[in-house]
Amino acid sequence: MGVLKRFEQRLEGLVNGTFAKVFKSEVQPVEIAGALQRECDNNATIWNRERTVVPNDFIVELSAGDYERLSPYSGQLGDELAGLVRDYAKQQRYSFMGPIKVQLEKADDLDTGLYRVRSRTLASSTSQSPGQPGPGQGQGHQAPPAQPGGYGYPPASAPPMPAGPPPGGPGARRTGPGGPGGPAPVPPGGAVRRHWIEINGTRHQISRPTLVLGRSTEADVRIDDPGVSRRHCEIRTGTPSTIQDLGSTNGIVVDGQHTTRATLRDGSRIVVGSTTIIYRQAEG
Repeated sequence: MGVLKRFEQRLEGLVNGTFAKVFKSEVQPVEIAGALQRECDNNATIWNRERTVVPNDFIVELSAGDYERLSPYSGQLGDELAGLVRDYAKQQRYSFMGPIKVQLEKADDLDTGLYRVRSRTLASSTSQSPGQPGPGQGQGHQAPPAQPGGYGYPPASAPPMPAGPPPGGPGARRTGPGGPGGPAPVPPGGAVRRHWIEINGTRHQISRPTLVLGRSTEADVRIDDPGVSRRHCEIRTGTPSTIQDLGSTNGIVVDGQHTTRATLRDGSRIVVGSTTIIYRQAEG
């Protein structure tokens, strides 16, 4: 059973269905949960072969109406979302620099039904046991910095990366998984690997490290198929490239196998709903 499905089942048993009653807008707990998973994937920092660090401090921004509706339950919902992040990290072999925290904030520029997630990697200055105040709470902890190390930045205390070509030299590229719009890694020999998908004869170039497929207009590639969820799955380019189900209703089938996560190769056939997608990659 997937992490998102277990999360949904836990919510169903809480407060006699309280969350089901307060989530009357388009924002659903599982959507926020999926966004937190993507936030971890998109901001993962490889420290060494054994350790990949992901954010541990999250802020979910909501419209004024959604925030007013959810704020009375923010503590319990934040704990459940933090538990989901912890479960997902264990599944993906991610690690954290400090305790996991998820909190809700009001954003006046968002309309009802819209949300935004911000994250940062925040190191704990002392070992922390359950019940102790987190960074920025209570005595003995400094307030979170507003410069590098804050939301949207990599950890301020990240270790040095392995030695490589000098900046600006041949083949120089930004290391790490990168964020949306970041350059693709350069394979040995200097050839650039290109990635794309084909849907009903139409080619969609993958120019970012991640590509979200779904029925929503917010998806990177929109698929008009009633069997496809709003945010159905996500393709991550790399060595190797992978596809991850985002808690969709009908799941994904890759090369004939129903799965939640799979490695992609050139020519892999992905089925979502009644739509077939061909994944392609090539050097040069």
